[in-house]
Amino acid sequence: MEWIFYTVAFLVAAAISGTAVYALYWSSKHGQLRDFERGATSIFDEQEPIGQMTDHFPVKRRKP
Repeated sequence: MEWIFYTVAFLVAAAISGTAVYALYWSSKHGQLRDFERGATSIFDEQEPIGQMTDHFPVKRRKP
């Protein structure tokens, strides 16, 4: 009965590993791994330039 657990665990691990390998293959084939700098700066624009923090976490004020 113990072998059923190990078989299922092996199949799940093999499926996860296969998915990770396929994801890496797909990303390299579609050019996702070519230019990391361009991808990292693509979220910035004129309203939020690179290197300037425009958002913040609100500070909880103590009640007097």
